[in-house]
Amino acid sequence: MNDSRLDRRGFLGLAGSGLVGAIAGCSEPRVDTTMEGSSSASIDRDNVADGSVYTDIYQAVIDSVTQVRVAGIGDPATGEQGRGQGSGFLIDDSHVVTNDHVVADGDAIDLQYINGDWTGTRLRGTDRYSDLAVLEVDHIPETATPLSLTDEWPVVGQEVLAIGNPYGLEGSMTKGIVSGVDRTINPPNREYSFSNVVQTDAAVNPGNSGGPLVDMDGDVVGVINAGGGNSIGFAISAAITRRVVPELIERGAYDHPFMGIGLMTVDRHIAEANHLPEAMGVIVTHIADGEAADGVLEAATPPQPGTPVPTGGDVIFAIDGEPIPDRHALSTYLDLETSPGDTIEIDLWRRGSETTVSLTLGTRPPLE
Repeated sequence: MNDSRLDRRGFLGLAGSGLVGAIAGCSEPRVDTTMEGSSSASIDRDNVADGSVYTDIYQAVIDSVTQVRVAGIGDPATGEQGRGQGSGFLIDDSHVVTNDHVVADGDAIDLQYINGDWTGTRLRGTDRYSDLAVLEVDHIPETATPLSLTDEWPVVGQEVLAIGNPYGLEGSMTKGIVSGVDRTINPPNREYSFSNVVQTDAAVNPGNSGGPLVDMDGDVVGVINAGGGNSIGFAISAAITRRVVPELIERGAYDHPFMGIGLMTVDRHIAEANHLPEAMGVIVTHIADGEAADGVLEAATPPQPGTPVPTGGDVIFAIDGEPIPDRHALSTYLDLETSPGDTIEIDLWRRGSETTVSLTLGTRPPLE
């Protein structure tokens, strides 16, 4: 048997009984093992960590970010009261921006600022097509200043911060990048889409909706709309917000331009079936009766057995000289560059020939 192993086992056993000093033939002073700062009661709250550049942005922005509390009918069948919550941010000296879906159908909407102050509100205007809403507030803390909407077009890879109240956890911040720009997304159970949406991998959860997605200058890149899954979040762009919010403040509504068409992005299969020179543009698949495109544009024949793609309809490839490579570009151009009543020039392919038609935009009909 190994003696050194015996010695080690014996030493450890004695150490466990507190007799090491006796075995060593000496006594040692007792050491106080309580480390300074190991007790939470001894932490000096004035001794604040340095933080980072993200901390600086957070501190510059957070006083202007609010928690939105909504009281309303939770279950129409039973009449039981329900409550919802989300986020918002100060856009001027008396108005807060949030999402339409956060405040929709609410009976009373209150806000709480990060300093604990509460305020009542009045719903100034909503727009379901952009999922934006504006609240007029009764009180703003002295430390809160309006946030600015960025005037820069976001780019993939740009650092951004999502600030809000996920799951009611007030004043939370997550960091990420812009993962995609100019997205067109379809909200669940709705027959329309949001255009010019910013995609981010900053963590976005229920309760973040309506809060700001800000850049490294603290300017708002977008109004957080939803989380699409792991590492995918979306925000209504500052460009769309810049157009919609002033109208909501001024008259409570916003009119979106409307062509009255269904469409599909032209892919390789559609291009081949329609003998197009390249896979670019959008093909008109449907025209709504009585709307702007009725009598101006021609719709494709729906897919048939043996021909699984639409054929024969107009293929739009430019509007007012601006290239329209896909449905995202068409939606963004209409929402950012046009208004109801404007006449646009559409370059398209029709029955194998290139032509240009004029179309006067209508107004997107209100949602039921």
